[in-house]
Amino acid sequence: MNDRYDAGAAGQGADQYELVGYDEYGRPVYRQIPSQQPPQQQYDPYAQQGYGYDPYATGRQQPVPPYDPYATGDTGRQPPTPSYDAYGTGTHQQHAGAHSPPYDPYGRTATSGHQPRVAEQTAYIPHQAGPVEEPLTQDQGNREYHTEQFAFVEDPDSDSEDVIDWLKFTENRTERREEARRRARARVIALAVVLALVAAGGVGYLWYAGKLPGLSSSDEKTDTATTAGAQKRDVIVVHLHNTKKGGTSTALLVDNTTTKQGTTVLIPNSLALTGDDGSTTTLAKSVDDDGSSGTRDAIDTVLGTEIQGTWRLDTPYLQNLVDLVGNIEVDTNTDVPDPDAKSKGAAPLVRKGKAQTLSGKMAVAYATYQASGEAQNAQLERFGQVMQAVLRKMTSDTQGATVTIQTLGMIIEPPLTDKDLGAFLARLADLAKGGDYKTALLPVQTDGTLSAQASAGVVKDVLGGTAKSPDKDAAVRVSIRNASGVKDNTEKARVVLLNGGFTFLEGGTAATAATSEVVYADAADKENATEVAKTLGLPAGAVAKGEVSANADVSVVLGQDYEPSSS
Repeated sequence: MNDRYDAGAAGQGADQYELVGYDEYGRPVYRQIPSQQPPQQQYDPYAQQGYGYDPYATGRQQPVPPYDPYATGDTGRQPPTPSYDAYGTGTHQQHAGAHSPPYDPYGRTATSGHQPRVAEQTAYIPHQAGPVEEPLTQDQGNREYHTEQFAFVEDPDSDSEDVIDWLKFTENRTERREEARRRARARVIALAVVLALVAAGGVGYLWYAGKLPGLSSSDEKTDTATTAGAQKRDVIVVHLHNTKKGGTSTALLVDNTTTKQGTTVLIPNSLALTGDDGSTTTLAKSVDDDGSSGTRDAIDTVLGTEIQGTWRLDTPYLQNLVDLVGNIEVDTNTDVPDPDAKSKGAAPLVRKGKAQTLSGKMAVAYATYQASGEAQNAQLERFGQVMQAVLRKMTSDTQGATVTIQTLGMIIEPPLTDKDLGAFLARLADLAKGGDYKTALLPVQTDGTLSAQASAGVVKDVLGGTAKSPDKDAAVRVSIRNASGVKDNTEKARVVLLNGGFTFLEGGTAATAATSEVVYADAADKENATEVAKTLGLPAGAVAKGEVSANADVSVVLGQDYEPSSS
C-alpha cells in the first residue's frame, strides 16, 4: 500500500484541497476548496506568471500575484488573497487595490507583524510527511512564547532547592512527631510507676499500722502503742530552780517530728525514781542529790524515754528570757501577791484573768506560786502555762533563737549546747505559733508510781515509752517525815536506812512531835516495820498499824525522842 499522497487519485468529483501553511511541527496544512471553481486554466509547468504552483494541489491553479523577492513593488490591482500565519490560518484583504504580502513557500508572509487567526476549516492530508526543520527566522523570533508551551524548558535551580527544603521540613516534622510520641509514652510510664509506688506505700503503711482488713490485730491498744513507739521524738528535760524559796519544777519538752506536734509534759516531784545506788527516791530528791545526769537517767528508766539533754533554768534566767522575747500573755487562774511587797494589803503582782500580759518578774512569780494548802500540781501547771507562752513569743528562726539563748549567759550542761538548745526551741516555737502545741500533766499516784491512765495517755502516746515504776519487791520502801525539829535528822536517818538495805523516801517535815512512830498498813509489813524501828534505834513500842504515806511500805515520823547517835 502506497502511503504517499497520489495527486492523480483526485478526480473531478473528489474533494479538492489547497496548501495553506504549516503547523508548529512543520507539517503542511490544507483546506478544502469550495465546489464552485473558476475556469480551469492551462497548466503552466514553470509558472511563468508567478510562483503560484502548488505541487500538492490537484491541478487547479489559483491566481497569485507576481513574485516580488523584496516585497517592495506594486504589480497592480490584485484580487484579494488570503495571508497565512504559522498555524495555517489566513485573512482576506478586503480593500481593493491593496497590496498582498509576498508569498512564502511555507504559507508564511514576509511581514513581521502578528496576523490574526481566521477560524476557517482546515484539513490534514493523511500520511503526509512534514518538511525538514528550518532555522528560526526573524519572523519567528518576534513571536511571543510562553514557557509552559515547551516541554524542554528545565525547572530553575531554586525550585529544586525548594523541593529539597520541603522534604527536609516534612522529615523534621515527622521526627518531631515521633519524638513527641516517645516523650508522651515515657511520661505515661513514669506516671504509672509513681502511682504504683504510692499505692504500694499506702498499702505498706496500712499494713504497718495494722489497718488492712483481715490483718489487723485483735488488740487495738497494742497496735496503737506500736505506731506511737515508731514515731521520731526529740526530748529535753528542763528543771526550774527557785533560787529564792528553794524547790524545783520539772517538765519534758517534746518535739514529735513525725506528727509535727509539740508537748510540754509536766512531771510531779512525787514521781518515784530509782537512785544511783539502786534505792527508790523521788524526783525532787533526785534533782537535789543526784544532779542533772542522774535524774535524766532515772526518768528514762521510769518512762522508757530517751532524753537528749538537760536544761537547767534558774528563775533569774527565766525572768531575763521573758523580757528578751518582749513579755508574754497568759490566761492566769489566780492572783499572785507581790513577793517584794512590804504590806499585806498591797495590790497583787499578777491578777487573775484572760490574756494577762506578764513581764519577766511577773512570769517568775506566777510560775513558782503555790498557795497555802495547794497541791504541787497546781503550781506545776502554772509553770507549764509560762513555758508555752514563752515559746509562742520566741522566734522560729534557728539563728535568732540561738542568739537569744547565748544572750542569757546560762551555763549549758553537756551534751546539750547553746546551738542545739536554740535550734530545738525554734522548732517548738514554730509549732506553738501554729497551734500544734499542748501541755499535759503526767498522772502520778499517791505512792509515786504511774497509773494505767498515765501509761496509755501520756507515756505511750506522747512520749512513746513504757511506764516502769521501781519494783516494789526490790527493797522495803521507808518514808521519813521529820517532826523532831532538827533539820539534819532526816539526812542522818536516810544514811542509816540505806545502809540497812532499805529504800528511803522523802516525806518532808511536820509539826514537832514528842515521840516517834513506825507505821505499817499491811500485816505482811509488820515484820519490816519492826526491823525499821530497830535500825533507827527506836523502841519496839513505836511500831503500830495505820496509814502509810504515798508509795511507801513503812512510814516513819521522827519525834523529839529520836537520837541519831543511837542508830
